[in-house]
Amino acid sequence: MADRLTPPGYMPRVVDSEMESALRASPAVVVEGPRACGKTWTGRRHARSEVPFDAVFENRLAAQISPADVLEGLVPRLLDEWQIAPGVWDAMRRACDDRGQKGQFILTGSADPPDDATRHTGTGRIIRVRMRPMSLFESGESSGEVSLSALLASQRSSAPPSALGLSGIVGLACRGGWPGLLGDSPAVAQRQLRAYLDEISRTDVSRVDGTARDPVGVRRLLASLGRNTSTEATLKTLGQDVAGGGETLHSQTVKSYLNALIRLFVVEELAVWRPHLRSRAQLRRTPKRYFTDPSLAVAALRTNAGQLMGELSYFGLLFESMALRDLRVYAQANDWELSYYQDSSGLEVDVILTSLDDREWAAAEVKLGGTELIEEGAASLRRLRDRVDTAEMGEPRKLMVITAGGRGFEYPDGISVVPITALRP
Repeated sequence: MADRLTPPGYMPRVVDSEMESALRASPAVVVEGPRACGKTWTGRRHARSEVPFDAVFENRLAAQISPADVLEGLVPRLLDEWQIAPGVWDAMRRACDDRGQKGQFILTGSADPPDDATRHTGTGRIIRVRMRPMSLFESGESSGEVSLSALLASQRSSAPPSALGLSGIVGLACRGGWPGLLGDSPAVAQRQLRAYLDEISRTDVSRVDGTARDPVGVRRLLASLGRNTSTEATLKTLGQDVAGGGETLHSQTVKSYLNALIRLFVVEELAVWRPHLRSRAQLRRTPKRYFTDPSLAVAALRTNAGQLMGELSYFGLLFESMALRDLRVYAQANDWELSYYQDSSGLEVDVILTSLDDREWAAAEVKLGGTELIEEGAASLRRLRDRVDTAEMGEPRKLMVITAGGRGFEYPDGISVVPITALRP
């Protein structure tokens, strides 16, 4: 790719192979994800020319006056932060039709625009690729000795003890997977991430759909989401936190705030898995909500690595958020999706992985480590295996406990224990 615009020092991303495949299959690829997760650099990695809309006013003006002219250039042509110049969408779509060729455009955006801006998508014309902050494998902090692909193929696994202790994992959770912050200390990164959330609260959350929202209320919601990360907090609970003073913000208003954060790719929901069961246990319906990176929860609560080391029960939930970030990246590369399991008997399993055709499944419990917690996670996985109607759902491809450190090994019944610092796609 010598003729591409690859930035010096570009660190390969798991999504690169998906980008290459998408460009071979479709005229245009839309890369979506939170601001500062690396979309522009990845877009340049695969582009031969570019039009940045956020940094160059003239490009935005040209897109308003003559959007077709903006599209002329070597292909693939990168249209960076295209949602700032939404008029370019229909022009791009028409150009795809007129040219009739694959790999014409790459569009990057850190906000999901209003539906009417992209209502004329056209089957086979656009492929969307989701990007997230860097996983530990991408940032070089996972050895990659255990492949999720191999685990999903029911292979056995092992890994030597992790060289990174618990304090190191806490530091990585505070710094996050933001490419621009990889060389920063957790404290320096957190100062920048607090500013990131302040900007979202003041401007981005209102700009995304043109609805004015109270910045103080947004900050309170972000803090509530931080406190309730990895849980099924209801809209009522979040509404009480946002309103303050013993009142409750209306659930529809809370939902509007949440939807704005989801459209900014700052918050993601994890749906409930609904398998066929042998028992009559009732499945829960409430999704879990996570920040797209655990560092945002730290920033929302204005805490730090030292305080988190003294609150390991909470950090266990934050570590679940980190594991989920990495598993989303790795699962996407394998064409699998994530959900979670919880039923009326109290059984909960943190992560369910399902193939896109729903014919295969696997499950993971996320634990900081230590014999007691690992055994607890393995026991939950065994209960789930016994509860699922395998005549309908099939046997699990793999059951695994994801840990913060220690060594990787396998139980005699096939449950794998995998340090997150050894995992790769």
